[in-house]
Amino acid sequence: MNPDQVLQDGVAILDGTMRPHGFTFVPGDSGIGSGGRFASGTFVRAGRRLELHFRHSLGLVAYHLGPIARSHEEFMRAVGSGAGRYPGFSDDPLQAFRDLAHDLERYGQAFLSGPDAELRAAFDRAAAHPRPQGLGRLSPGERPDR
Repeated sequence: MNPDQVLQDGVAILDGTMRPHGFTFVPGDSGIGSGGRFASGTFVRAGRRLELHFRHSLGLVAYHLGPIARSHEEFMRAVGSGAGRYPGFSDDPLQAFRDLAHDLERYGQAFLSGPDAELRAAFDRAAAHPRPQGLGRLSPGERPDR
């Protein structure tokens, strides 16, 4: 699997969601790192960026508003969706891009077309309610100390 090609094909999938909102794709770094071959790039519009990194699968997906960044998981929680499709579980590396496009179309209007104040409020909600770590992620009945 060539990460540059998979990212290029994935960008083609996302382009139908991003381009109508004025975003353009800017390729980023690619090469071989300690974990193997990788490719990255960013959809950009003014002060907003959707950062993508692909190694063996679509890994890091980060939303940026100026200097503020939130992961896809944080952003989905902030806009009220704990049920986004990305990241899913598929052997098809392009399915992750389809899932991300679905999440953006269904839940990502604050990022795609909302005013900066709306997006900043979503980012603030994400920061105010971080996902619990470790055993705190489990419900009380699931914790081994109970």
